[in-house]
Amino acid sequence: MDPIFIADTTKSFEQASTDLQDAIVAQGFGVLAVHDLGHTLRGKGIAFTENCRIYDVCNPGQAARVLTRHMTLSMALPCRISVFTEGRQTRIGMIRPEGMLQILCSDPDVVEVAREVESATKAIIKAAAS
Repeated sequence: MDPIFIADTTKSFEQASTDLQDAIVAQGFGVLAVHDLGHTLRGKGIAFTENCRIYDVCNPGQAARVLTRHMTLSMALPCRISVFTEGRQTRIGMIRPEGMLQILCSDPDVVEVAREVESATKAIIKAAAS
């Protein structure tokens, strides 16, 4: 299975970004931070022509379930969803939480949380892309 999940959209970068924020809240997640990587790079004088916003997202209940079992997994949290452009295509994607956490931890309870989070974050991405 591909470790990355990406949905292409016909929406503009700005519209996809707005719709992603709405979909995050609709799935019971919160936005902890937004990193506008494209803006930051251009602000440093780099001729970066693409757009890229990275959203740090978290479901507090799910995060607590993971952290009460393995605090070391705090280094893998929160989940990140990226809205970006490649050429003229707007894309929304993430590294799959289940696959990432399975590499880091074999605890079946943590793997189950990761599976649930992946299902929800895929739904977020699909909703924002459609």
